[in-house]
Amino acid sequence: MGSLNNEVKDGQFKTKICCIGAGYVGGPTMVTIALFCPDIKVHVVDINPKQVARWNSDKLPIYEPGLDEAVKKVRGKNLFFSTKIDEAIRECSIIFVSVNTPTKTYGVGAGRAADLKNWELAARNIAKVANGSKIIVEKSTLPVRTAHSMRKVLMANDRGIDFQVLSNPEFLAEGTAMTDLAKPDRVLIGGMTTPEGNKAVEALVKVYEHWVPSANIITTNLWSSELSKLVANAFLAQRISSINSISELCEATGADVQEVGRAIGKDTRIGKRFLNASVGFGGSCFQKDILNLVYLCESFGLKEVAEYWDQVVKINDHQKLRFARKMIRSMFNTISGKKITLLGFAFKKDTGDTRETAAVYVAKHLLAERAKVTIYDPKVEYEEIVRDFSYYKALTPGKEFKECVTVAEDPYEAVKGSHAIAIMTEWDAFKTYDYEKMYQSMAKPAFVFDGRLILDHKKLLDIGFIVYAIGKPYGVKYKNMDDLRFE
Repeated sequence: MGSLNNEVKDGQFKTKICCIGAGYVGGPTMVTIALFCPDIKVHVVDINPKQVARWNSDKLPIYEPGLDEAVKKVRGKNLFFSTKIDEAIRECSIIFVSVNTPTKTYGVGAGRAADLKNWELAARNIAKVANGSKIIVEKSTLPVRTAHSMRKVLMANDRGIDFQVLSNPEFLAEGTAMTDLAKPDRVLIGGMTTPEGNKAVEALVKVYEHWVPSANIITTNLWSSELSKLVANAFLAQRISSINSISELCEATGADVQEVGRAIGKDTRIGKRFLNASVGFGGSCFQKDILNLVYLCESFGLKEVAEYWDQVVKINDHQKLRFARKMIRSMFNTISGKKITLLGFAFKKDTGDTRETAAVYVAKHLLAERAKVTIYDPKVEYEEIVRDFSYYKALTPGKEFKECVTVAEDPYEAVKGSHAIAIMTEWDAFKTYDYEKMYQSMAKPAFVFDGRLILDHKKLLDIGFIVYAIGKPYGVKYKNMDDLRFE
Protein backbone atom coordinates (compact mmCIF):
# COMPACT_ATOMS: atom_id res chain seq x y z
CA MET A 1 0.00 0.00 0.00
CA GLY A 2 2.99 2.27 0.29
CA SER A 3 4.30 4.07 3.36
CA LEU A 4 5.85 7.38 4.28
CA ASN A 5 9.45 7.49 3.16
CA ASN A 6 12.28 7.05 5.63
CA GLU A 7 15.09 6.41 3.13
CA VAL A 8 15.98 10.04 2.46
CA LYS A 9 17.11 12.29 5.31
CA ASP A 10 14.40 14.87 5.88
CA GLY A 11 16.97 17.55 6.55
CA GLN A 12 17.62 17.94 2.84
CA PHE A 13 14.06 19.15 2.22
CA LYS A 14 13.15 22.81 2.70
CA THR A 15 9.42 22.18 2.50
CA LYS A 16 7.12 19.19 2.84
CA ILE A 17 3.89 19.06 0.85
CA CYS A 18 1.13 16.51 0.73
CA CYS A 19 -1.88 16.15 -1.52
CA ILE A 20 -5.03 14.39 -0.38
CA GLY A 21 -6.42 12.76 -3.52
CA ALA A 22 -4.43 10.80 -6.10
CA GLY A 23 -6.62 11.42 -9.12
CA TYR A 24 -6.40 13.22 -12.46
CA VAL A 25 -5.50 16.56 -10.86
CA GLY A 26 -3.66 15.69 -7.66
CA GLY A 27 -1.40 13.04 -9.16
CA PRO A 28 0.06 14.94 -12.15
CA THR A 29 0.26 18.22 -10.18
CA MET A 30 2.32 16.66 -7.39
CA VAL A 31 4.50 14.79 -9.89
CA THR A 32 5.32 18.12 -11.53
CA ILE A 33 6.11 19.82 -8.21
CA ALA A 34 8.43 16.96 -7.28
CA LEU A 35 10.08 17.07 -10.70
CA PHE A 36 10.90 20.78 -10.58
CA CYS A 37 11.46 21.06 -6.81
CA PRO A 38 14.07 18.53 -5.65
CA ASP A 39 14.29 20.41 -2.33
CA ILE A 40 10.60 19.72 -1.61
CA LYS A 41 9.32 16.40 -0.27
CA VAL A 42 5.95 15.49 -1.79
CA HIS A 43 3.46 12.96 -0.46
CA VAL A 44 0.36 11.94 -2.44
CA VAL A 45 -2.13 10.18 -0.19
CA ASP A 46 -5.46 8.53 -0.91
CA ILE A 47 -7.96 6.32 0.92
CA ASN A 48 -8.06 3.90 -2.03
CA PRO A 49 -5.26 1.32 -1.64
CA LYS A 50 -5.71 0.08 -5.21
CA GLN A 51 -5.20 3.60 -6.56
CA VAL A 52 -2.05 4.02 -4.48
CA ALA A 53 -0.74 0.60 -5.51
CA ARG A 54 -1.05 1.55 -9.17
CA TRP A 55 0.82 4.82 -8.62
CA ASN A 56 3.60 2.71 -7.11
CA SER A 57 3.56 0.28 -10.05
CA ASP A 58 4.56 0.36 -13.72
CA LYS A 59 0.91 0.68 -14.71
CA LEU A 60 -0.32 4.08 -13.54
CA PRO A 61 -4.03 4.57 -12.80
CA ILE A 62 -4.38 7.32 -15.42
CA TYR A 63 -2.99 7.81 -18.92
CA GLU A 64 -1.44 11.16 -19.72
CA PRO A 65 1.39 11.73 -22.24
CA GLY A 66 4.68 12.28 -20.39
CA LEU A 67 3.31 11.28 -16.97
CA ASP A 68 4.87 7.83 -16.79
CA GLU A 69 8.36 9.13 -17.60
CA ALA A 70 8.05 11.93 -15.04
CA VAL A 71 6.90 9.57 -12.27
CA LYS A 72 9.86 7.27 -12.83
CA LYS A 73 12.28 10.18 -12.43
CA VAL A 74 11.08 11.26 -8.97
CA ARG A 75 9.19 8.38 -7.35
CA GLY A 76 11.11 7.16 -4.32
CA LYS A 77 13.34 10.24 -4.32
CA ASN A 78 11.15 13.15 -3.29
CA LEU A 79 7.75 11.83 -4.41
CA PHE A 80 5.90 9.19 -2.42
CA PHE A 81 2.47 7.59 -2.75
CA SER A 82 0.77 6.26 0.38
CA THR A 83 -2.51 5.52 2.14
CA LYS A 84 -1.20 6.98 5.41
CA ILE A 85 -3.17 10.21 5.26
CA ASP A 86 -2.91 11.19 8.92
CA GLU A 87 0.87 10.80 9.00
CA ALA A 88 1.24 12.96 5.89
CA ILE A 89 -0.99 15.68 7.36
CA ARG A 90 1.13 15.83 10.50
CA GLU A 91 4.43 15.84 8.60
CA CYS A 92 3.64 18.46 5.96
CA SER A 93 3.21 22.23 6.24
CA ILE A 94 1.29 22.68 2.96
CA ILE A 95 -1.66 20.39 2.29
CA PHE A 96 -3.36 20.31 -1.10
CA VAL A 97 -6.89 18.92 -1.17
CA SER A 98 -7.80 17.43 -4.54
CA VAL A 99 -10.80 15.23 -3.85
CA ASN A 100 -13.75 14.57 -6.12
CA THR A 101 -16.52 17.20 -6.05
CA PRO A 102 -19.17 15.80 -8.42
CA THR A 103 -22.52 17.41 -9.19
CA LYS A 104 -25.07 16.60 -6.49
CA THR A 105 -27.56 13.88 -7.33
CA TYR A 106 -29.73 14.41 -4.26
CA GLY A 107 -31.35 17.07 -2.10
CA VAL A 108 -31.16 20.84 -2.58
CA GLY A 109 -29.30 21.76 -5.76
CA ALA A 110 -29.46 18.24 -7.22
CA GLY A 111 -28.26 18.24 -10.82
CA ARG A 112 -26.55 21.62 -10.43
CA ALA A 113 -24.69 22.25 -7.18
CA ALA A 114 -21.34 20.67 -6.37
CA ASP A 115 -21.35 17.90 -3.78
CA LEU A 116 -18.83 19.07 -1.16
CA LYS A 117 -19.11 16.04 1.13
CA ASN A 118 -15.62 14.73 0.30
CA TRP A 119 -14.05 18.16 0.74
CA GLU A 120 -15.65 18.69 4.13
CA LEU A 121 -14.65 15.21 5.30
CA ALA A 122 -11.07 15.97 4.30
CA ALA A 123 -11.18 19.32 6.15
CA ARG A 124 -12.57 17.74 9.31
CA ASN A 125 -9.87 15.07 9.26
CA ILE A 126 -7.14 17.69 8.81
CA ALA A 127 -8.49 19.65 11.77
CA LYS A 128 -8.62 16.47 13.84
CA VAL A 129 -5.08 15.18 13.26
CA ALA A 130 -3.02 18.34 12.52
CA ASN A 131 -0.23 18.95 14.99
CA GLY A 132 0.38 22.60 14.15
CA SER A 133 -0.50 25.45 11.81
CA LYS A 134 -1.04 24.38 8.20
CA ILE A 135 -1.64 25.97 4.81
CA ILE A 136 -4.61 24.26 3.14
CA VAL A 137 -4.80 24.58 -0.63
CA GLU A 138 -8.05 24.10 -2.56
CA LYS A 139 -7.13 22.21 -5.71
CA SER A 140 -10.58 20.78 -6.38
CA THR A 141 -13.00 22.96 -8.34
CA LEU A 142 -15.31 24.48 -5.76
CA PRO A 143 -18.12 27.03 -5.57
CA VAL A 144 -17.31 30.61 -4.62
CA ARG A 145 -16.88 31.12 -0.86
CA THR A 146 -16.24 27.42 -0.17
CA ALA A 147 -12.87 28.39 1.32
CA HIS A 148 -14.67 30.55 3.85
CA SER A 149 -16.87 27.63 4.92
CA MET A 150 -13.97 25.22 5.05
CA ARG A 151 -11.92 27.57 7.21
CA LYS A 152 -14.80 27.63 9.69
CA VAL A 153 -14.64 23.82 9.85
CA LEU A 154 -10.86 23.86 10.26
CA MET A 155 -10.81 26.63 12.87
CA ALA A 156 -13.40 24.81 14.99
CA ASN A 157 -10.58 22.63 16.32
CA ASP A 158 -10.21 22.74 20.11
CA ARG A 159 -6.42 23.14 20.16
CA GLY A 160 -6.10 26.68 18.88
CA ILE A 161 -4.37 25.60 15.66
CA ASP A 162 -4.45 28.19 12.87
CA PHE A 163 -5.21 27.25 9.28
CA GLN A 164 -4.83 29.45 6.21
CA VAL A 165 -6.95 28.36 3.25
CA LEU A 166 -5.77 29.20 -0.26
CA SER A 167 -7.45 28.73 -3.62
CA ASN A 168 -5.13 27.38 -6.32
CA PRO A 169 -7.38 26.16 -9.16
CA GLU A 170 -6.01 23.94 -11.90
CA PHE A 171 -6.25 24.96 -15.55
CA LEU A 172 -5.26 21.66 -17.13
CA ALA A 173 -6.44 20.14 -20.37
CA GLU A 174 -6.41 16.36 -20.28
CA GLY A 175 -4.11 15.04 -22.97
CA THR A 176 -1.69 17.96 -22.47
CA ALA A 177 -1.74 18.13 -18.67
CA MET A 178 1.99 17.56 -18.16
CA THR A 179 2.86 20.28 -20.66
CA ASP A 180 0.27 22.58 -19.10
CA LEU A 181 1.83 22.01 -15.69
CA ALA A 182 5.40 22.47 -16.89
CA LYS A 183 4.66 25.62 -18.90
CA PRO A 184 1.47 27.14 -17.51
CA ASP A 185 -0.16 30.23 -19.02
CA ARG A 186 -0.77 31.32 -15.45
CA VAL A 187 -0.80 30.02 -11.90
CA LEU A 188 -3.61 31.54 -9.86
CA ILE A 189 -3.38 31.75 -6.07
CA GLY A 190 -6.10 33.34 -3.94
CA GLY A 191 -5.83 34.01 -0.24
CA MET A 192 -7.24 36.09 2.59
CA THR A 193 -6.16 39.73 2.52
CA THR A 194 -4.66 39.60 6.01
CA PRO A 195 -1.00 39.48 7.09
CA GLU A 196 -1.33 35.75 7.77
CA GLY A 197 -3.16 35.19 4.49
CA ASN A 198 -0.53 37.12 2.52
CA LYS A 199 2.22 35.08 4.19
CA ALA A 200 0.50 31.84 3.18
CA VAL A 201 0.11 33.06 -0.41
CA GLU A 202 3.81 33.94 -0.53
CA ALA A 203 4.74 30.45 0.71
CA LEU A 204 2.87 28.84 -2.18
CA VAL A 205 4.24 31.39 -4.66
CA LYS A 206 7.75 30.30 -3.67
CA VAL A 207 6.92 26.71 -4.56
CA TYR A 208 5.79 27.62 -8.07
CA GLU A 209 8.67 30.05 -8.61
CA HIS A 210 10.96 27.02 -8.88
CA TRP A 211 9.89 26.80 -12.53
CA VAL A 212 7.13 29.32 -13.30
CA PRO A 213 8.11 32.93 -14.18
CA SER A 214 6.87 35.38 -11.56
CA ALA A 215 4.93 37.27 -14.25
CA ASN A 216 2.80 34.14 -14.78
CA ILE A 217 1.84 33.83 -11.11
CA ILE A 218 -1.33 35.79 -10.33
CA THR A 219 -2.41 36.45 -6.75
CA THR A 220 -5.97 37.53 -5.88
CA ASN A 221 -8.41 37.38 -3.02
CA LEU A 222 -10.03 34.01 -2.31
CA TRP A 223 -13.36 34.72 -3.99
CA SER A 224 -11.85 35.98 -7.25
CA SER A 225 -9.68 32.86 -7.52
CA GLU A 226 -12.56 30.46 -6.86
CA LEU A 227 -14.84 32.21 -9.36
CA SER A 228 -12.12 32.50 -12.03
CA LYS A 229 -11.91 28.72 -12.33
CA LEU A 230 -15.64 28.33 -12.94
CA VAL A 231 -15.70 31.24 -15.39
CA ALA A 232 -12.69 29.96 -17.36
CA ASN A 233 -14.33 26.59 -17.98
CA ALA A 234 -17.67 28.23 -18.72
CA PHE A 235 -16.11 30.46 -21.38
CA LEU A 236 -14.32 27.54 -23.04
CA ALA A 237 -17.44 25.39 -23.06
CA GLN A 238 -19.43 28.33 -24.39
CA ARG A 239 -17.16 28.50 -27.45
CA ILE A 240 -17.66 24.80 -28.13
CA SER A 241 -21.44 25.05 -27.82
CA SER A 242 -21.40 28.17 -29.99
CA ILE A 243 -19.61 26.48 -32.89
CA ASN A 244 -21.70 23.33 -32.40
CA SER A 245 -24.88 25.36 -32.70
CA ILE A 246 -23.56 26.78 -35.96
CA SER A 247 -22.72 23.26 -37.17
CA GLU A 248 -26.44 22.47 -37.27
CA LEU A 249 -27.11 25.62 -39.28
CA CYS A 250 -24.31 24.67 -41.68
CA GLU A 251 -25.89 21.28 -42.30
CA ALA A 252 -29.21 22.96 -43.07
CA THR A 253 -27.83 25.63 -45.41
CA GLY A 254 -24.96 23.94 -47.23
CA ALA A 255 -22.21 25.84 -45.42
CA ASP A 256 -19.14 24.01 -44.06
CA VAL A 257 -18.53 24.49 -40.31
CA GLN A 258 -14.77 24.02 -40.69
CA GLU A 259 -14.62 26.78 -43.28
CA VAL A 260 -16.75 29.02 -41.06
CA GLY A 261 -14.55 28.27 -38.06
CA ARG A 262 -11.39 28.99 -40.02
CA ALA A 263 -12.82 32.27 -41.31
CA ILE A 264 -13.90 33.63 -37.93
CA GLY A 265 -10.80 32.28 -36.21
CA LYS A 266 -8.63 34.59 -38.33
CA ASP A 267 -10.20 37.48 -36.47
CA THR A 268 -7.66 38.18 -33.72
CA ARG A 269 -10.47 39.31 -31.43
CA ILE A 270 -11.92 35.81 -31.62
CA GLY A 271 -8.93 33.53 -32.17
CA LYS A 272 -8.89 29.97 -33.48
CA ARG A 273 -8.93 27.93 -30.26
CA PHE A 274 -11.99 25.86 -29.34
CA LEU A 275 -13.70 26.36 -32.69
CA ASN A 276 -13.71 22.70 -33.74
CA ALA A 277 -17.26 21.42 -34.06
CA SER A 278 -17.89 17.97 -32.63
CA VAL A 279 -20.45 15.62 -31.20
CA GLY A 280 -20.17 17.53 -27.92
CA PHE A 281 -17.82 18.28 -25.05
CA GLY A 282 -17.23 15.93 -22.13
CA GLY A 283 -14.81 15.57 -19.27
CA SER A 284 -15.09 16.12 -15.56
CA CYS A 285 -15.05 19.91 -15.55
CA PHE A 286 -17.01 21.73 -18.23
CA GLN A 287 -20.54 20.55 -17.54
CA LYS A 288 -20.02 20.29 -13.78
CA ASP A 289 -18.57 23.79 -13.53
CA ILE A 290 -21.25 25.40 -15.69
CA LEU A 291 -24.02 23.75 -13.70
CA ASN A 292 -22.28 24.94 -10.56
CA LEU A 293 -22.16 28.46 -12.00
CA VAL A 294 -25.85 28.24 -12.92
CA TYR A 295 -26.76 27.16 -9.39
CA LEU A 296 -24.64 29.93 -7.93
CA CYS A 297 -26.43 32.52 -10.08
CA GLU A 298 -29.83 31.10 -9.15
CA SER A 299 -28.87 31.23 -5.46
CA PHE A 300 -28.19 34.95 -5.77
CA GLY A 301 -31.42 35.55 -7.71
CA LEU A 302 -29.66 36.19 -11.02
CA LYS A 303 -32.28 34.41 -13.12
CA GLU A 304 -31.30 35.78 -16.55
CA VAL A 305 -27.60 35.09 -15.97
CA ALA A 306 -28.36 31.53 -14.86
CA GLU A 307 -30.50 30.91 -17.95
CA TYR A 308 -27.75 32.24 -20.22
CA TRP A 309 -25.14 29.78 -18.94
CA ASP A 310 -27.62 26.91 -18.70
CA GLN A 311 -28.13 27.19 -22.45
CA VAL A 312 -24.48 26.17 -23.00
CA VAL A 313 -25.22 22.78 -21.44
CA LYS A 314 -28.54 22.45 -23.26
CA ILE A 315 -26.84 22.95 -26.64
CA ASN A 316 -24.26 20.31 -25.71
CA ASP A 317 -26.98 17.80 -24.81
CA HIS A 318 -28.81 18.68 -28.01
CA GLN A 319 -25.70 18.05 -30.11
CA LYS A 320 -25.29 14.52 -28.75
CA LEU A 321 -28.96 13.74 -29.23
CA ARG A 322 -29.15 15.04 -32.79
CA PHE A 323 -26.00 13.11 -33.75
CA ALA A 324 -27.67 9.88 -32.60
CA ARG A 325 -30.92 10.81 -34.34
CA LYS A 326 -29.04 11.56 -37.56
CA MET A 327 -27.56 8.06 -37.41
CA ILE A 328 -30.99 6.53 -36.96
CA ARG A 329 -32.62 8.58 -39.75
CA SER A 330 -29.77 7.93 -42.17
CA MET A 331 -30.01 4.19 -41.62
CA PHE A 332 -33.59 4.11 -42.88
CA ASN A 333 -35.15 4.99 -39.52
CA THR A 334 -34.45 1.58 -38.05
CA ILE A 335 -31.33 0.31 -36.33
CA SER A 336 -32.92 -2.56 -34.41
CA GLY A 337 -30.57 -5.53 -34.54
CA LYS A 338 -27.93 -3.59 -36.51
CA LYS A 339 -24.34 -3.61 -35.32
CA ILE A 340 -22.91 -0.13 -34.89
CA THR A 341 -19.27 0.40 -33.97
CA LEU A 342 -18.18 3.38 -31.90
CA LEU A 343 -14.51 4.20 -32.45
CA GLY A 344 -13.42 5.93 -29.28
CA PHE A 345 -14.89 6.09 -25.80
CA ALA A 346 -12.60 8.58 -24.02
CA PHE A 347 -14.06 12.07 -23.93
CA LYS A 348 -11.06 13.34 -25.94
CA LYS A 349 -7.83 11.99 -27.38
CA ASP A 350 -4.66 11.35 -25.38
CA THR A 351 -6.49 10.49 -22.18
CA GLY A 352 -8.21 7.49 -20.71
CA ASP A 353 -10.78 9.69 -18.94
CA THR A 354 -14.37 8.89 -19.84
CA ARG A 355 -16.27 11.20 -17.50
CA GLU A 356 -19.25 12.78 -19.30
CA THR A 357 -18.02 11.28 -22.58
CA ALA A 358 -20.34 11.91 -25.51
CA ALA A 359 -19.92 8.27 -26.50
CA VAL A 360 -21.95 6.88 -23.60
CA TYR A 361 -24.87 9.24 -24.31
CA VAL A 362 -24.91 8.42 -28.02
CA ALA A 363 -24.71 4.71 -27.18
CA LYS A 364 -27.65 5.13 -24.81
CA HIS A 365 -29.81 6.54 -27.62
CA LEU A 366 -28.73 3.75 -29.97
CA LEU A 367 -29.44 1.02 -27.43
CA ALA A 368 -32.90 2.51 -26.85
CA GLU A 369 -33.53 1.74 -30.54
CA ARG A 370 -32.25 -1.84 -29.98
CA ALA A 371 -28.99 -1.48 -31.88
CA LYS A 372 -26.04 -3.76 -31.12
CA VAL A 373 -23.20 -1.51 -30.00
CA THR A 374 -19.51 -2.38 -30.26
CA ILE A 375 -16.85 -0.11 -28.77
CA TYR A 376 -13.14 0.19 -29.46
CA ASP A 377 -10.82 2.61 -27.67
CA PRO A 378 -7.03 2.26 -27.55
CA LYS A 379 -6.68 3.49 -23.93
CA VAL A 380 -9.95 3.03 -22.05
CA GLU A 381 -10.14 -0.17 -20.03
CA TYR A 382 -13.05 -2.60 -20.23
CA GLU A 383 -13.97 -2.16 -16.55
CA GLU A 384 -14.24 1.61 -16.99
CA ILE A 385 -16.67 1.24 -19.90
CA VAL A 386 -18.81 -1.17 -17.89
CA ARG A 387 -18.88 1.27 -14.95
CA ASP A 388 -19.86 4.19 -17.18
CA PHE A 389 -22.81 2.38 -18.73
CA SER A 390 -24.04 1.63 -15.23
CA TYR A 391 -23.35 5.11 -13.80
CA TYR A 392 -25.01 6.97 -16.69
CA LYS A 393 -27.88 4.46 -16.83
CA ALA A 394 -27.18 3.87 -20.52
CA LEU A 395 -28.12 0.19 -20.73
CA THR A 396 -31.46 -1.09 -21.98
CA PRO A 397 -33.67 -1.59 -18.89
CA GLY A 398 -33.54 -5.17 -17.69
CA LYS A 399 -30.46 -6.01 -19.76
CA GLU A 400 -26.92 -6.81 -18.64
CA PHE A 401 -23.90 -5.05 -20.15
CA LYS A 402 -22.76 -8.07 -22.18
CA GLU A 403 -26.24 -8.41 -23.69
CA CYS A 404 -26.08 -4.85 -25.07
CA VAL A 405 -22.46 -3.89 -25.65
CA THR A 406 -19.33 -5.56 -26.97
CA VAL A 407 -15.88 -4.12 -26.23
CA ALA A 408 -13.33 -4.99 -28.90
CA GLU A 409 -9.54 -5.09 -28.58
CA ASP A 410 -8.87 -4.59 -32.29
CA PRO A 411 -10.43 -1.90 -34.52
CA TYR A 412 -10.76 -4.16 -37.55
CA GLU A 413 -12.52 -6.85 -35.53
CA ALA A 414 -14.71 -4.14 -34.03
CA VAL A 415 -16.12 -3.06 -37.39
CA LYS A 416 -16.49 -6.51 -38.94
CA GLY A 417 -20.15 -7.02 -39.82
CA SER A 418 -21.09 -3.48 -38.74
CA HIS A 419 -23.64 -1.38 -40.56
CA ALA A 420 -21.97 1.84 -39.40
CA ILE A 421 -18.86 3.35 -37.85
CA ALA A 422 -19.18 6.39 -35.59
CA ILE A 423 -16.07 8.40 -34.70
CA MET A 424 -16.54 9.43 -31.07
CA THR A 425 -12.98 10.36 -30.05
CA GLU A 426 -10.40 12.19 -32.18
CA TRP A 427 -7.58 9.67 -31.66
CA ASP A 428 -4.84 10.30 -34.24
CA ALA A 429 -4.62 6.57 -34.96
CA PHE A 430 -8.16 6.61 -36.35
CA LYS A 431 -6.93 8.72 -39.27
CA THR A 432 -4.47 6.02 -40.31
CA TYR A 433 -6.75 3.00 -40.49
CA ASP A 434 -7.33 1.07 -43.72
CA TYR A 435 -10.95 2.03 -44.30
CA GLU A 436 -11.02 0.13 -47.59
CA LYS A 437 -10.32 -3.04 -45.61
CA MET A 438 -12.98 -2.08 -43.07
CA TYR A 439 -15.51 -1.38 -45.81
CA GLN A 440 -15.02 -4.85 -47.28
CA SER A 441 -15.86 -6.46 -43.94
CA MET A 442 -18.99 -4.43 -43.25
CA ALA A 443 -22.67 -4.84 -44.08
CA LYS A 444 -23.83 -2.78 -47.05
CA PRO A 445 -24.70 -0.03 -47.40
CA ALA A 446 -21.91 0.96 -45.00
CA PHE A 447 -22.09 4.25 -43.12
CA VAL A 448 -19.49 6.48 -41.48
CA PHE A 449 -20.61 9.13 -39.00
CA ASP A 450 -17.70 11.43 -38.22
CA GLY A 451 -18.42 13.13 -34.91
CA ARG A 452 -14.94 14.65 -34.66
CA LEU A 453 -14.21 15.79 -38.24
CA ILE A 454 -10.91 13.91 -38.46
CA LEU A 455 -11.38 11.64 -41.49
CA ASP A 456 -10.84 12.15 -45.23
CA HIS A 457 -14.48 12.23 -46.30
CA LYS A 458 -13.79 12.30 -50.04
CA LYS A 459 -11.70 9.17 -49.74
CA LEU A 460 -14.44 7.46 -47.75
CA LEU A 461 -17.04 8.41 -50.37
CA ASP A 462 -14.79 7.06 -53.12
CA ILE A 463 -14.48 3.75 -51.24
CA GLY A 464 -18.26 3.50 -51.16
CA PHE A 465 -19.22 4.68 -47.70
CA ILE A 466 -22.25 6.82 -47.08
CA VAL A 467 -20.78 9.65 -45.01
CA TYR A 468 -22.27 12.05 -42.48
CA ALA A 469 -20.07 14.53 -40.64
CA ILE A 470 -20.87 17.22 -38.08
CA GLY A 471 -21.42 20.58 -39.78
CA LYS A 472 -20.82 19.31 -43.31
CA PRO A 473 -23.26 19.89 -46.19
CA TYR A 474 -23.47 16.23 -47.27
CA GLY A 475 -26.98 15.42 -48.42
CA VAL A 476 -28.16 19.04 -48.35
CA LYS A 477 -30.79 19.63 -51.01
CA TYR A 478 -29.31 22.90 -52.27
CA LYS A 479 -25.70 22.47 -53.38
CA ASN A 480 -25.33 25.97 -54.82
CA MET A 481 -26.99 29.30 -54.25
CA ASP A 482 -28.34 29.12 -57.82
CA ASP A 483 -30.41 26.13 -56.73
CA LEU A 484 -32.33 28.16 -54.18
CA ARG A 485 -35.87 29.05 -55.05
CA PHE A 486 -37.81 31.36 -52.81
CA GLU A 487 -41.53 30.75 -52.79
